[in-house]
Amino acid sequence: MRLHIVVKTGSNHKPGAEGPVAALVVAGSGGHTTEILRLMESLSAAYTPRHYVIADTDRMSEEKICTFESSKQHSDSQFTIHRIPRSREVHQSWSSSVLSTLSALCYSLPLVFRLRPDMVLCNGPGTCVPLCMAGLLLGLLGMKKVVIVYVESICRVETLSLTGKILYLISDYFFVQWSSLRDKYPKSIFLGRIV
Repeated sequence: MRLHIVVKTGSNHKPGAEGPVAALVVAGSGGHTTEILRLMESLSAAYTPRHYVIADTDRMSEEKICTFESSKQHSDSQFTIHRIPRSREVHQSWSSSVLSTLSALCYSLPLVFRLRPDMVLCNGPGTCVPLCMAGLLLGLLGMKKVVIVYVESICRVETLSLTGKILYLISDYFFVQWSSLRDKYPKSIFLGRIV
């Protein structure tokens, strides 16, 4: 019952209406990081502090995030970078990915409970699933409503990614970048290309 209430009332919750929005931003290796940083370019300075989370095996995203943050016009930029185990490696079997996702959840829970973000912003890496589940749990426990914003990758034209299929069920805002996906998934929001 509480799950239904937390998920269904999520879009009525407006973080930042009266101040800064603490954002937990999930970056994945390669194109996911590029897309999420393009999204971050369009956010106002009200989204602070920004807590980036990357997989512990991701070697490129940290440098890209630091370069992005140092290029922002606000020199007092407040951001942190955290690492958690990757939920699923490329070409990892589905059965073993259940265990690695549970491992990532064990790291995600204390991180999310400590940071208590207003919003989780993600766009497809499997690493975002345990982080979104931890954010959802904050709401289920009555500690804090965390708004989950998912943006499906621009490369997903006909079908959702596995992460998208999972987070479609629990996200407060679910953006797709192709009208063909909007037609298949009525909860989704289509604004055209946003990255």
